[in-house]
Amino acid sequence: MRAALAAERTRTPGPADAAGEMPLRQAIARHIAFTRGVQSAPTDILVTSGAQQGIDLLARLLLGPGAVVAMEDPGYPMARALFQGLGARVMPVPVDDEGLVVAALPNDATLVYVTPSHQSPLGVPMSLSRRQALLDWAARRHAVILEDDYDSEFRYGGQALDALQTLDRHGRVVYLGTFSKTLAANLRGGYVVVPPWLMPAARKVKHLMDWYTPTLLQQALARFLAEGHLLRHIRRSHARHAQRRARLLARLQGDLSPWLEPLPAVAGFHLAARLRVPVATEALVSMARLADLELATLDPCYASPPPSCAGLLLGFGAIDLLDIDPALDRLAMVLSALAPAPPRPA
Repeated sequence: MRAALAAERTRTPGPADAAGEMPLRQAIARHIAFTRGVQSAPTDILVTSGAQQGIDLLARLLLGPGAVVAMEDPGYPMARALFQGLGARVMPVPVDDEGLVVAALPNDATLVYVTPSHQSPLGVPMSLSRRQALLDWAARRHAVILEDDYDSEFRYGGQALDALQTLDRHGRVVYLGTFSKTLAANLRGGYVVVPPWLMPAARKVKHLMDWYTPTLLQQALARFLAEGHLLRHIRRSHARHAQRRARLLARLQGDLSPWLEPLPAVAGFHLAARLRVPVATEALVSMARLADLELATLDPCYASPPPSCAGLLLGFGAIDLLDIDPALDRLAMVLSALAPAPPRPA
């Protein structure tokens, strides 16, 4: 940060580039090429104040009132709310064990928002055949795919697929990334990789939104990436997250299995678990709060919430390993009070 402050003092007064500081764009290009296989020129990268601004920017650029956006269902509720707030019609598209069901996409969609590497919230990765089918569909329809690659740096097994953007041959994919998950939630730094045909308009929209992302933050991030600190941070953090995930998964597959079925996610900072027994969401959340638990349910992720709780999102990114078992003990007490476990088969 001291080096960034020194660089900031020597910069020429005046407005900065709306697309971002070139040293940071260069560092991002190298980073995502190494970690995600994304091949992009620094001039294809636009720096944002977090992933949510990236979604907002593309939505304002591509959508008008009544435009159709296709989204995974279940999907990221903050993206859905943003699209709806801009007057777009959000069409839910089902997800199965291969990811987004491409055959169910609406023909009139202008934009497809998708999380192919680690589906939000279920965690399933999109299969290679589905990825190719989605790209073919977008090329035929002249639609844009917004690929949100959140949490992809932290994997715990399985074969890693490169970003969807790496397969794009027609300039239909906008790739979205953030540093908020890997570094700190209050660090509002993100980026979009924009096809060259879309960059001039994207730069104008970013300028209208907030002129540019704070340059001091950009200078600090550029040095942090260029000097290898981010990769070292990810490697150090990975072991801690893997331990927490393993403990959570062991309990879900053990004494909590009569109530909860974990979904097979191999990346990120949470596990989704479906409820095996019907439980009312309001009752579950209220009783959990009495047990000093704040539960996140899957219900808000659905376009039309199911009548009973669809499942839980169990995060392990910000909890100490020693606190996991006591929290799950309290969850087991709550679940057993609301829905006694069915007898195990003999």
